[in-house]
Formats: sequence, C-alpha cells, structure tokens
Amino acid sequence: MSANKLLNFVEAITRFLETDPNEELILSHGQTLLAELVASDDWLPDQFARPHPQYYQQYLLYADPLDRLSIVSFVWGPGQKTPVHDHLTWGLVGGLRGREREMTYAKQADGSYRVTGSGILLPGQTTAVSPGIGDVHSVANDLPDQSSISIHVYGRNIGRVHRHVFDEATGAEKPFVSGYASDVVPNLWS
Repeated sequence: MSANKLLNFVEAITRFLETDPNEELILSHGQTLLAELVASDDWLPDQFARPHPQYYQQYLLYADPLDRLSIVSFVWGPGQKTPVHDHLTWGLVGGLRGREREMTYAKQADGSYRVTGSGILLPGQTTAVSPGIGDVHSVANDLPDQSSISIHVYGRNIGRVHRHVFDEATGAEKPFVSGYASDVVPNLWS
C-alpha cells in the first residue's frame, strides 16, 4: 500500500468518530476524509480489486472492533448491479476507478418504490446515504467494458447488518446480510 493511505484514513475517521459527532457532521467531514483517500488510485491491494465474472464483490478492508465503522471496496464487473436495497446506517461512498450509476428510490403510498434521482460517481468523487437523507438505492457499473471500484464507509459492520432488498414494482421486501467476498483483510501496518 502506498504510504499507508488506508491506515491514515482509518486513524483520521476513527479519531473523528471519537468526538461523538452527529450524523450531519459525520456525513460532511467523512466525505472530506474519504475524498482525500480516493484522490489517488495507488493504494488498494490487487486482491481487493478483483472482479467476479458474475457478481459484484464486497471486500472488507477494515472493521472497527467496537462496530463504529467498516470500510469496504466494491468491485463491479461490466454490467453488474445491486438490487434496490437499504443500509440502515450512515454510509459514505468514494469513486476510485471507473464510473458508477446510482438510482435513488422513495417508497410510494401503494408500497412500490419510485426512482427519485440518478447520479454518476467518478474517481475522486464522494456521496452519502443514511436513513435520515435517504438510504434506498441501487448501484451499477456504468461502463460496459471494464470494472469500476468504489470505497464504502459505513457506520456499522455492513457485512453483518440485517438489511432489505425491495421489489421496485410491489415494494415487497426480502431480508439479507451481505457478508464479504474474501476471508482476509489488508495488513494496514506492513
């Protein structure tokens, strides 16, 4: 890892969370810290940047032992996307490689979900989700011929959180726990 960038980010965001900030401050200051991390693409080890031919990959980079945050690399092969889903915690997303498309959703009176917005995330850019500002969305690789990678920071260990995927037309929800694509995390201290 180049110059321990991930370790520096883990230290900075952990110190910030120790000040017990409110969610609005976490989202704004957290995006600033994450933007510094994803400003350059020279630190993510190759084993946490590998696409799968069929499914997007969620690689755990760090999980706080007190469950205050987790950091994950999402690797999207061409054409890969998530279903409509929630997070049930705050989250920050930073583009590292490629181009991702996010569609945001709101629940309607009839129970269905309607698209309320769309955006593109490019390398170096950040965005946020949370139950307070909206955390139901879908994400897709917007490139037809190459992988895209984003770095996600969540207010809990997202691989253990009991969340939901939603049928856009009916609003039917199905519980899921995302887990992780690998059994190892990077050694931040090497």
